[in-house]
Amino acid sequence: MKLWDCFSTALRALLGNKMRSVLTMLGILIGVAAVISVLSLGSAQAALVEESFATLGANLIYVMPREAGIMGAGVGEATLTLEDAEAIARHAPSVAGVAPTAQTYAQVIAGGESLNSLIAGVTQQAEWVDNYVVAQGSFITESDYRARSRVAVLGSEVAKTLFGQMDPTGQSIRIAGRQFQVIGVLESRGMGFGVEDLRVYIPLSTFYTTLAASQAGSRGNSVDMISVKVGSGDELESAMQEITAILRDTHGIREGEDDDFRVLNVASVAGQVTQVLGILQLVLAGIAGISLLVGGIGIMNIMLVSVTERIREIGLRKAVGAKRRDILIQFLIEAATLGLCGGALGIGLGWIIVKIMSIVATNLGFSFAATLSGDAIALAVGVAIGIGLISGLYPAIRAARLDPIESLRHE
Repeated sequence: MKLWDCFSTALRALLGNKMRSVLTMLGILIGVAAVISVLSLGSAQAALVEESFATLGANLIYVMPREAGIMGAGVGEATLTLEDAEAIARHAPSVAGVAPTAQTYAQVIAGGESLNSLIAGVTQQAEWVDNYVVAQGSFITESDYRARSRVAVLGSEVAKTLFGQMDPTGQSIRIAGRQFQVIGVLESRGMGFGVEDLRVYIPLSTFYTTLAASQAGSRGNSVDMISVKVGSGDELESAMQEITAILRDTHGIREGEDDDFRVLNVASVAGQVTQVLGILQLVLAGIAGISLLVGGIGIMNIMLVSVTERIREIGLRKAVGAKRRDILIQFLIEAATLGLCGGALGIGLGWIIVKIMSIVATNLGFSFAATLSGDAIALAVGVAIGIGLISGLYPAIRAARLDPIESLRHE
């Protein structure tokens, strides 16, 4: 029996029970749609994170307390100080610039609008070291820092929330009840990386005198993070070694004792974020894959029912010369066709989900463009057909082994 004849026979059998075939494909359809949506959205998110970190520059190093999270979200004892930043700037020859940052949450009010924002105390070097781009007005200057001026630079999202489409420069805001004047707004870095757009920046000297007078520690004024810029990527490793040696010395850490700080470059931070996203993506894909398993069980169940319903047909075909191989191939093709059709419909549904998510993300301000890759489509089709074949193997073998005489006697 020719392969095309087997395929056409299988197709007629499936079309003869349209509703049952559709319901059988439903599990595969949902599973494929869920898996390729997760893979596509995860790939887009990973690309967005890489793009966001790329804006920071490859020659940037972060120094943080040992217990702090990524980007200085501290949860433990503050172990870094302004004096540490000054020591790095003085004694690390590979370092081109240093920008300490201290931060806390406070209420920000402008007119009738308010929000709780992360207030970052920074120095004038932060604009160059951290690659901030000013969209309106200007950044904090050395004179602002020396005079402890009550001036503020807003992240793009903060400016949008407080002032809408109005130019905030020159306007007054209140931070934790104290009045500040807005002197600039930063360009958006996109919500993939995130926190810069949601911060308010003030001079570090002003931060200490207004918002964090209690942060003065035994070794000086505490900071949550020190950003360090090196001249080129080739000097990254030597700069990290220099910073580690300087801080161990200033902190009085003896040989064999653990550091009370961490030194990370942008690539390592990006790697941590990408790894977390990858694990999350695998977990979500695994959960979505359960639908594929359920769909496979559904195909096996329906194929077993089909074998039982068509025992006489199988016996008749064997009586006129059909071989076991022909019966096996026919039922395998039926199962694979169910998987293929379910997979094709799942790809269509997945494409719709990805498009909707991209549109929603764009409307919310995320620079997010998820697309279905050829690899994801090929994987989805292969998995759908494979599940169909595996699920239909046992029913096909059972059908192929039926005795033709007993089959013809079956009522």
